[in-house]
Amino acid sequence: MRMPVFFRRVADDLRLYPWLSIAGLSIALFAQFLLEPTARVQAAIVLYTAALGFIVWAILRDEWKLAALLEESNDIQAYRPRLLPMFASLPFLAGAFYFFGGNRFTILNLALWLTGITFFIIACGIQKQHVYPKTSVDWEWLALLVAILLLAAFLRFYRLNEVPAEPFSDHAEKLLDVYDISQGKTSIFFERNTGREAIQMYWTFLVMKVFGTGFSFLSLKIGTALLGFFTLPFIYLLGRELGNPLVGFFALFMFGVAYWPNVISRIGLRFPLYPLFAAPTLLFLIRGLRMRSQNDFILCGLFLGLGIHGYSPFRIMPFVVLAAFILFILHTKTKGMRLQALWWLAIVATTSLIVFLPLLRYWLEHPDIFEFRALSRLGAIGSGIPGEAWIVFLSNFLRGVLMFNWDDGDIWVNSIPHRPALDMISGAFFFIGIMLLIARYLRQRDWRDLFLLVSIPILLMPSILSLAFPIENPALNRAGGAAVAAFLVSARALDGLISGFGTERKRMLVGYGVAAVLLSVSTLQNYDLVFRGFDTYFKLGAWNSSEMAVIIREHGNLNASWIVPYPQWVDTRLPAIWMGMVNRDLALWPKDFAATKNVSGPKIFLFKPEDLETENALRQLYPDGTLSRYTSVNIGKDFMIFFVEK
Repeated sequence: MRMPVFFRRVADDLRLYPWLSIAGLSIALFAQFLLEPTARVQAAIVLYTAALGFIVWAILRDEWKLAALLEESNDIQAYRPRLLPMFASLPFLAGAFYFFGGNRFTILNLALWLTGITFFIIACGIQKQHVYPKTSVDWEWLALLVAILLLAAFLRFYRLNEVPAEPFSDHAEKLLDVYDISQGKTSIFFERNTGREAIQMYWTFLVMKVFGTGFSFLSLKIGTALLGFFTLPFIYLLGRELGNPLVGFFALFMFGVAYWPNVISRIGLRFPLYPLFAAPTLLFLIRGLRMRSQNDFILCGLFLGLGIHGYSPFRIMPFVVLAAFILFILHTKTKGMRLQALWWLAIVATTSLIVFLPLLRYWLEHPDIFEFRALSRLGAIGSGIPGEAWIVFLSNFLRGVLMFNWDDGDIWVNSIPHRPALDMISGAFFFIGIMLLIARYLRQRDWRDLFLLVSIPILLMPSILSLAFPIENPALNRAGGAAVAAFLVSARALDGLISGFGTERKRMLVGYGVAAVLLSVSTLQNYDLVFRGFDTYFKLGAWNSSEMAVIIREHGNLNASWIVPYPQWVDTRLPAIWMGMVNRDLALWPKDFAATKNVSGPKIFLFKPEDLETENALRQLYPDGTLSRYTSVNIGKDFMIFFVEK
């Protein structure tokens, strides 16, 4: 019996849909769902294995494939630098290096440094090249990109004053560094609290002046949220460079709504500086090698050098750049191109070194301080490595590479502990994207596919190499650069799924509808992760210095208000910071209680409920004092108030 024509047409149309890909994705999504905090690992492994079977089948049938990479140029430039501006840059850079001594930025050394950089760029730069085909402006597409940027801005800045709720000791240290700048101490490397690079301090100083937020936790958060937002255009351009505008759009969307980059941008510390500078470094590196564009290598070197002034995990980026050049050279067939690549590498290295010059001078003067934080994590100084180094490294490596889909670590200050670093949608596409990259590299042997794969573990190394403190791995902050590569992988996989629906209008609409549903689910989950999950966990971990500040402010006399320190409790500088006094510490140790007798007027003492020694000492010193317990809005954060009327 023959099938009616209508049903036959429907059946023929349905055969054209990418059912293998849809099946593989559906199973992968369910597997990733099982790896949410309940972590039913064995079932998830079984399902991911089944998903892999469908994905491989879809790849073999050419049903699910990645967008074609942009064509590489075959030009070999024989360009060499202009000698006059090159020689002109040398005395300026030498003078800057000399005057950078003493760990201070001055008008003189900055002028010499910037002038030297300018001459170097003039010497090495060439006429501007077109890196993408010229096209007319698509205003609808531009409006769509702006809409996604607005969505990302909403997620970065919504409830910024509340999430995260409380500062901790690192924030006090940063604000003291910013305060030093206001007092004329313009350091190159800020030595307080084991040492910090300079960009966040000067950026926060600018933010507090522009927004009028003063030396506050909010100033820190506005500054880092802006830095996180500034990363987004580079994410789009990277996606476009490694595929097409749609890949760029998906990468922008996924990175823009994701909990991982959002949280590390909101925390008010240097964390977003790693992805901020990693993204343009990768963009200009990959684009330069594709287009054989010397200008791009100069830009790569500029961002590489600037990034080292930002956040110490960025120090791994020179190895990422070196890996790219090695892979490019190994995949290049002509000797002339390999030699030219070495010249480009020299351009990147020299440019970054010139930008790094202030820190280089400091490093040579104070290697122990500059290297302390990294060496302490490696176990070269301090407590050492708890076990055989290679075993600890392999364990850290495994946990590091599994953080995307399984467990992002135990650090509550910048993550939701023990859940995947990626949301359910991005996590499933990340797994699939890795498989697609491997499959296409085996077929086409393009160095860019292999580089994206190799870059991920290298970008994770600042977290993995915490050998002395394995509990600090994985860490979303130290692995922040890997987020750039991870969301590119996920975006390319999503684009590959949509392309599998074909070019016929009806199927294309179905494909875009699927993408819209998946991205909507991703947005809602990430919103919940930041504004419910992270907010809740953070409040459980952070001490309520803001509530202490309220009590002290109500008391009305800061000079007669004290907080008694206690191990693993609140930083006694933070309540004063809430009241706008960044350089004030309210700590009062029990040995100094008697000195408060000389302070006239009412007095209050705040201390931890478990501190019975302080309670007894205060009762003996002030028999008429009254003791009450402040009940915090957060469980386990109560504190005692001892009030002395006069």
